[in-house]
Amino acid sequence: MTAAVLEICGVTKDYRGLRPLRLQQLTIAAGEQIAIVGFDAPSAEVFVNLVTGASLPDTGEIRIFERATAAIADSADWLATIDRFGIVSERAVLLDALTVIQNLAMPFTLDIEPPPGDTRQLAERLAEEVGLPERVWTNPVADLDVAGRMRVRLGRALALEPDVLLLEHASAGMTATDVAAFGKSVRTIAANRSAAVVAATADFAFARAVAARVLTLDPATGRLKESGRGWFGRLG
Repeated sequence: MTAAVLEICGVTKDYRGLRPLRLQQLTIAAGEQIAIVGFDAPSAEVFVNLVTGASLPDTGEIRIFERATAAIADSADWLATIDRFGIVSERAVLLDALTVIQNLAMPFTLDIEPPPGDTRQLAERLAEEVGLPERVWTNPVADLDVAGRMRVRLGRALALEPDVLLLEHASAGMTATDVAAFGKSVRTIAANRSAAVVAATADFAFARAVAARVLTLDPATGRLKESGRGWFGRLG
């Protein structure tokens, strides 16, 4: 049996929203691609923080890589854990005045003016992998459109070879064409790297493009509905 990278059971988290975030049950295996539709921006941020162990649930348990997040002992322990996630989010800061390659080099070194030769090669490979054309590599990130900027964030998320790609409203502001293309890119890259995908979104089109399995969250109950198949028993 493939080991689970994420297990959620009976979780609630009060974040001063209309209602607490509720998630009844979910298990995601290594390499599995899941999109969950039904998060607004605040609840998606709470979800990401819970999944990565940055915050703890009020009730229930979250296990990542077969270990409860409540068992994370200290900041060093947490940093070792968070390195196994690649987070793709608008909240991931880009340095607009720096070039695409400089931004992609930052996970490897702070010596980016210009990046050393070996680091530049790593950054260029990431740029190519995430679908950024060579003509934009030396452009400031500020010159990119919404989709291009999110591809830079995707490259940064991939830099440390994560086991899980965690996407937070990653398609927000994109055109329909860009949504489909970006979702397909993420799905292909994750499959090639044998990484799991967990996408928190409000965009059904992106969910269908990025994941093999699409679930809809009922925020009142925390139940997850399998898209097009009715209630799925394993999800509670």
